[in-house]
Amino acid sequence: MTLGIRLLGSWGSRLATESGIRTILQSCRNTKILCLQRFVRLFAYGASFLVLAHFLSGLGLSDDRIGLFMTLTLLGDAVVSSLLTVVTDQVGRRWILSFGAVLMAASGFIFSVTKNYWLLLVASVFGVISPSGSEIGPFRAVEESILAQLTAKEDRSDVFAWYTLFGTAGAALGALTSGLLVQTLEGREGWDTNRAYRAVFVVYGALGAAKLLLVLSLSSGVELGGVRGQYQPVPAEPSGGAAVSYGAVDEGQRAQEADEGDLDPKPSLIQRFSSLLPHISPTSRSILYRLLLLFTLDSFASGMASQGWLTYFFTTVHSLTPATLGTLFFITNILGSLSALFALPIARRIGLIKTMVFTHLPSTVFLTLTALPPATAAGTWVAMAFLSLGACTKSMDQAPRQAFLSAAVLPGERTAVLGVVNVVKTLAQSGGLGATGVLSSKGLWIVALGGAGAMKATYDLLMLWLFLHLPDREQ
Repeated sequence: MTLGIRLLGSWGSRLATESGIRTILQSCRNTKILCLQRFVRLFAYGASFLVLAHFLSGLGLSDDRIGLFMTLTLLGDAVVSSLLTVVTDQVGRRWILSFGAVLMAASGFIFSVTKNYWLLLVASVFGVISPSGSEIGPFRAVEESILAQLTAKEDRSDVFAWYTLFGTAGAALGALTSGLLVQTLEGREGWDTNRAYRAVFVVYGALGAAKLLLVLSLSSGVELGGVRGQYQPVPAEPSGGAAVSYGAVDEGQRAQEADEGDLDPKPSLIQRFSSLLPHISPTSRSILYRLLLLFTLDSFASGMASQGWLTYFFTTVHSLTPATLGTLFFITNILGSLSALFALPIARRIGLIKTMVFTHLPSTVFLTLTALPPATAAGTWVAMAFLSLGACTKSMDQAPRQAFLSAAVLPGERTAVLGVVNVVKTLAQSGGLGATGVLSSKGLWIVALGGAGAMKATYDLLMLWLFLHLPDREQ
């Protein structure tokens, strides 16, 4: 009996370590709040992506215009995100997260009351309505930079895995709730389909307000270095070509410079803006350029096979009802959530890059196969099975990739680098969304999903080739 209890305790302790439960439970309060924020945000994204294409179609828009809407949404979001993430560490991380939460709440309200295409587009861009159900906007880059700062290097894979799990679990519950809500409201007197879709966007706005409350509960420890820096004019480069530091100065140094008469009386607008821009080292830039090339390929493919288009595919080709559709994506997202934890013991044994590639490749194969079964009862079940099998490994690369990015660049560069990466990924994804809009209007789903799978497989192999032996820059 005693031996059994000891063995059970030993296995329980090992499970807690391998799954990262011990790490996330021992993490600080800010880390837990950030994970909860992501759950709320992805719940909203999961609820809205399920109905977005159908909502726009109900307004009389063609597939081409729906694809254009999704593309313009992501293009606009890329511009907004790039402007916000490059100044986040200087303006304040909590300010940026709060601003985004307010815009989320406002966009949900606008979608619930208007039918104007261009007003909806503006609300979608600035309120970060996700046309793909995946992460967009400046939130992820800021949050990942904070998590990397708050977490010891050896624990980051664990924390990022749980951060990923909270997101995919939120998206799963959001999709399920959205499907059930729409189907329930459609059956009520006085409710048509589009009015039921608008109810989903009311929920979206409420979740934006809930996210704002969570942001306001974060402490100052989430800021870069725990405090925000003060403004310092950008100095001219010395004639000898020496490197110039563009950091913040403390109040004591500012006072001393003022006493000596060295402080500029009034910095120009250009100087103030330049002081907000982050400095990225040459080595980090070299890494960044290679990453951007690969992430562009992967994200374009992700846009072609986004969850938004997959819902449209299963509705128009396989005639799934909203409740069935919500259940399908609930299952796939739950499978993705659990798979993120299985990546942890693999990453500890074979490394981050190999884990990213070897777990992501199978999902690309099943994605390609999803479009092949015919639109029959049996074919629909086979297509749903392929989608679910792909979900089993789809999210396993996310936590290792986030940990890899955090270690590949210097701590002071993380927010800016992650912001640039996310912006470029968003731009590439927008192109993929538009491409599938054109292909779906011609019924070429095999080309869309097959092409997406081929591009993702190419991305995996190039990632292995280019970054397998990259040294850790954070010692």
